[in-house]
Amino acid sequence: MTLDRLNLVVPQTLVRLLVLSLINTKTREPFDDFKQILPQYDFIVVGSGSGGSVVASRLAEVKGWKVLVLESGGPPPPETMVPGYNLLLMQSSADWNYFTVPQKYGLGAYTDRVCPFPLGRAVGGSSTINWMMYVRGNRRDYDHWETLGNPGWSYQNVLPYFKKAEDYTGTRNTETAEYHGRGGPLSVEDKRWWSLLLPAFLNAGRELGYNVVDPNGPEQTGFSVADMTQRDGERGGVSDGYLRRAAQRPNLHVVSKAHVTKIIFDKNKRATGVRFLHRGKMRTVSARREVVLSAGAVGSPQLLMVSGVGPAEHLTQHNIPVIADVPGVGENLQDHPSIFGLTYTVKQGSSTDILQLANPVSVKDYIRNRRGPLTSPMGVEGNAWSVNESGEDDPLWPDLQYLFISGTPYSDAGLLIVDLLGFRKDFFNEYFGSLLGSQGFNIGPMLTRPKSRGTIRLQSSDPHLPPLIDPNFLSHPDDVKTFVRGIKFVLAIGNTSSLRVDHEAKFHDKHLPGCEKERYGTDDYWSCYTRQMAQTTYHPCCTLKMAPSSDPLAVVDHRLRMRAVSGLRVVDASIMPDIVSGNLNAPVIMVGEKAADIIKEDWGQKES
Repeated sequence: MTLDRLNLVVPQTLVRLLVLSLINTKTREPFDDFKQILPQYDFIVVGSGSGGSVVASRLAEVKGWKVLVLESGGPPPPETMVPGYNLLLMQSSADWNYFTVPQKYGLGAYTDRVCPFPLGRAVGGSSTINWMMYVRGNRRDYDHWETLGNPGWSYQNVLPYFKKAEDYTGTRNTETAEYHGRGGPLSVEDKRWWSLLLPAFLNAGRELGYNVVDPNGPEQTGFSVADMTQRDGERGGVSDGYLRRAAQRPNLHVVSKAHVTKIIFDKNKRATGVRFLHRGKMRTVSARREVVLSAGAVGSPQLLMVSGVGPAEHLTQHNIPVIADVPGVGENLQDHPSIFGLTYTVKQGSSTDILQLANPVSVKDYIRNRRGPLTSPMGVEGNAWSVNESGEDDPLWPDLQYLFISGTPYSDAGLLIVDLLGFRKDFFNEYFGSLLGSQGFNIGPMLTRPKSRGTIRLQSSDPHLPPLIDPNFLSHPDDVKTFVRGIKFVLAIGNTSSLRVDHEAKFHDKHLPGCEKERYGTDDYWSCYTRQMAQTTYHPCCTLKMAPSSDPLAVVDHRLRMRAVSGLRVVDASIMPDIVSGNLNAPVIMVGEKAADIIKEDWGQKES
């Protein structure tokens, strides 16, 4: 084990012991129905993430249908339930521990020009390790999907599924109550804890002419407090909200640590089952009706390709027999790149202190009341979406989102964050080292609709090897220009009296290593800054594009059926034709809800 890896494993282990001995989270039986697995099911769902858990749970509502869920990861580790320990879930046993390939146009400040690419490998998928922000995106995102040739996916069509999923208990958004659902499986609550900087951030927005908005209401542009997918101060992912409840039905079996290695097709190119590795043995199970692929924007195209469905030339390179030549498989990879490093210092007492997470007072407050800093992912405070000033689109269809974090990159003295994000240590210490002992905040501009496109490719035919993940960040020059505009807006936020005067906010204006040739503060400097600093926001999607057959990259139709084969649907973030203007967890849950009704309808069942 390398020293860097040891630096991550030790605190993860200590936190796990703390959770088990002190936090006393509710006992949860592990998911593993392998002892009663049947040779055939009506539906086999590959993956238990935010799409798979939802669609499997809803399909199991039909009493006559038998449903199997196969999850490569294990049960969620206990620390996933405590929101404040979210950083320790990255590069843990619940993460696939993937990395990008070296980037040509970006990641200049990162080791070997690659960055970690966290994806959940546990029951619940990425909803088990994410930062728990509930954001649906912009209504124009979904209207755009429909105009691309996907009937039934407009905002008017998908809003009922957002509401169906949601059990909203928040108290802030009373004026937009009609946009929220109540009684659904997914618990959405008010953020339970915040620093003194959150009200200042909201006031900064008002100073700049923006309203404080419900980010999931009729319009998204403005400043907002993050809504959280949590229940009573604990993580509220899909594993508990959907799958654990549904698993009480005898017709739903969930098998964890079951790695699907191949989709099986018959001579008519119909998916008839899957092969999977479980407890050291290779097993096969068949599907009477359909295989539902929900392995995510990385895992789903990889599994299709190793099974013989994808770009024929690429499959042939790896000696994989071609079942169907589908050029769009693995193409169109989109992600939200963001910049973590635009940092301000503030006066003591204003911001979050990472030591609060181990403070006995905080632990006690969490145990007794489910209150305090442990109820919130580390530093997460609020979001903003600015008016779109590109001149290309509707001004209320934002191309930038801003994540407000109450903490600096050096708040842990360089122990964890540098490795979790993938920065070169020499760079990280040189640029951020002077922040040691300082409180502060970070505002991260994120491109909500980047123009750069990447790919998922195989490195071999071995289904156990990581795929080649190439986001191709910043390959489109317009993305850099948008980031420069976003950085200027960040500086405007920090210069408001609410932050600059009330909290003595001062921008960390050290000249960025690697950009010494550019004059500080110019557009060229901020362009260089972007190419050094921007990386993933953990929102991959769009690699199995939903589109009409006239689109050369079309992989699934508007009813999520795979083209060129039969008996196979895809239900996860990969089906998105274009990325949405916000975090992806809520939209993927919506996709799962809508997919379940589509499948029921196609098989003669009434919508639930």
